[in-house]
Amino acid sequence: MAWLFPNILVVIRGAGDLASGVAARLVRAGFPVIMLERPLPLLVRRTVSFGSAIFENGHYEVEGIQSFLAKNADQIPGILEKNVIPILIDPAGQMIHHLLPQVVVDARMQKDPLDTKMTDAPLVVALGPGYEAGRQCHAVIETNRGHRLGRVYWEGTAEADTGTPGKVAGYDSERVLRAPISGHVIPANGIDIGLHVEKGSTIAKVNDYPIVASFPGVVRGLIHPSVWAEAGIKIGDLDPRDEVSHCFTISDKALAIGGGVLEAILSAPQIRSLLRVSEAVSDVSL
Repeated sequence: MAWLFPNILVVIRGAGDLASGVAARLVRAGFPVIMLERPLPLLVRRTVSFGSAIFENGHYEVEGIQSFLAKNADQIPGILEKNVIPILIDPAGQMIHHLLPQVVVDARMQKDPLDTKMTDAPLVVALGPGYEAGRQCHAVIETNRGHRLGRVYWEGTAEADTGTPGKVAGYDSERVLRAPISGHVIPANGIDIGLHVEKGSTIAKVNDYPIVASFPGVVRGLIHPSVWAEAGIKIGDLDPRDEVSHCFTISDKALAIGGGVLEAILSAPQIRSLLRVSEAVSDVSL
């Protein structure tokens, strides 16, 4: 199956769960996508992150969409021809000016402006707080849960980071598992993403410091043991809804944000003028 819009290349910086929700929406809509990541990314929801290809022998699949780890930029065209997302190790985004994408999406969710610039592509979109539309990017997508989630801002900024995760089944900050000290997060014996745990159960350890469940639920996310975690950083997610399928499917939040990015691409004048359906599918009634 050919890409519907082969001339609109999208580069996404980051390949975690929110970035992957954006990528899934764009791929299903027909846009070729390349994702840039760090060598050892902090992927909490690894089971729904295309960046997991880095840890899984160079290949990972989320909801039927595949990603492959590219050894270098020369491999990218061949991977895209297979309707697969290439993952490229490029934390500094140095390859952006080589790839010449029409769209760059900063999905790293650092909450502070990093190195993304409006000159990176004809359309530059950033997720969440820290970026200002018209300054570092053309558009900002709201990432805070609530009435404005997924909204596109062509001026101004997204809502400030509250520091507290959204409430789920009566729990908010308790859902987040954090590293008690710096080190590698080693799952407790038999513990994995998708497994139910009881209150008081040890989910993982950092050195000899246990990370304990404060309520019964399912382990929805846990970073890879090879990744170094600084003290206090989010390293896991415990879900009180106890629905195993939620651990292996893209979240409502990620899909809403992905919808905002798709709207931004389709409505930006500088991209609209480039939109044309691939000849390989132009004879299909849309």
